[in-house]
Amino acid sequence: MTLLTHFNSSGEAHMVDVGHKAVTHRIAITEGYIQMQPETLHLIITNQHKKGDVLAIARIAGIMASKKTADLIPLCHPLPLTQVEISFGIEADKNRIRCQTTVKTNGQTGVEIEALNATQIALLTVYDMCKAVDRGMVIQSVQLVEKSGGKSGHWLRE
Repeated sequence: MTLLTHFNSSGEAHMVDVGHKAVTHRIAITEGYIQMQPETLHLIITNQHKKGDVLAIARIAGIMASKKTADLIPLCHPLPLTQVEISFGIEADKNRIRCQTTVKTNGQTGVEIEALNATQIALLTVYDMCKAVDRGMVIQSVQLVEKSGGKSGHWLRE
């Protein structure tokens, strides 16, 4: 098992030195879901929500969140992101929306946290915009799906 890298030999939290690592093309893909009442999903699908296009606003919020990750996660490195793509899929049979985020960079450390943050905030934005009609929505299964680049190479969820 790999040791936790955000602690020094004395057990104190510290930012990992990535200065010696090679710059590589790095990609992270994450996903998550928000489940809701069928009526709420219908409002979103038909773009009849009084606050506007819920998914368009959630997409922008997720992109903004990915760029602010280092401001929110104390030991996360600020990274120059080269692309952030957020897509939504409607799963009407399960009364939920799937959010998938892809984040890319050319850097010395990965973008998994940026992608996870974007997915979480995009889903949270859907919740915020729809909470007046459905407080029982559930954000679930936010997870890394795939990553590539860096010393550890390619990883894919089974």
